[in-house]
Amino acid sequence: MQSILASMPGFDSDDYPQAVVATRLIAEEEYAETPFHRHRKCQLVLALNGYVKCKIADAIWMVPPNCAVWIPSQVPHSNLVSKDANVCMLFVDPSIEGMPASSCTLSITPLLRELIAHLTTLEQNYSKHSVADKLVDVLIDQLRLMPREHFDFPLPIEPRLNMIAQRLLSAPEDRRTVAQWASEYAMSERTLSRLVKNEIGLTFGRWRGQLHIVLALQKLAVGGTVQRIAEDLGYESVGAFITFFKKTLGKSPKQYMKHKD
Repeated sequence: MQSILASMPGFDSDDYPQAVVATRLIAEEEYAETPFHRHRKCQLVLALNGYVKCKIADAIWMVPPNCAVWIPSQVPHSNLVSKDANVCMLFVDPSIEGMPASSCTLSITPLLRELIAHLTTLEQNYSKHSVADKLVDVLIDQLRLMPREHFDFPLPIEPRLNMIAQRLLSAPEDRRTVAQWASEYAMSERTLSRLVKNEIGLTFGRWRGQLHIVLALQKLAVGGTVQRIAEDLGYESVGAFITFFKKTLGKSPKQYMKHKD
């Protein structure tokens, strides 16, 4: 796995006095991952094509096409970019009001997508009242309006839950019940269910479902078939997987990806 992306050489958002700057990252032939890092400016990660999987604090976040992940100021994170992905990175000063206070996934409109993409083509040392400066004003106004999605898989700090999370990540097709997981970690089913609810705020089934959505979107973004994804995630049939996907996101996998084109 590579550790370097094709981008503006030596680009550091915090070197710019401008409140908003942007750059474009294009992955090389192989998958690429940035090491854990942080910066003063908040960051928006937007996948124009391909996907990005962000590791942020206590969760793994998915950036499918035409969605974006918001990372607040000074939050440690790393980004795994699929091969041949085209990704925009927008950096926003934390003093700008109306931005999300915590990490989240944002649904991005075609207009905002084009505004961000265009900003990456301009000189980032722009002056006040310049074309870039006026574009940024519109961009920020639009960004404040974007609805939030839930494309993250929480990674609990609690040791037993963290071990379960790591095992689910390595074997997402594992369909063991709550009772079976509880037995393996010397707990009652009720204790494990309560622990997950208290630590994550979700039922066990919803928590595992979040992982399946993250992985399904990742696979769909690089052309994976619905049948293969259903098999990889351990569903008994393609229909069962489509029903789960539609119940969670309101559309079938094909409809969802078509809507994002």
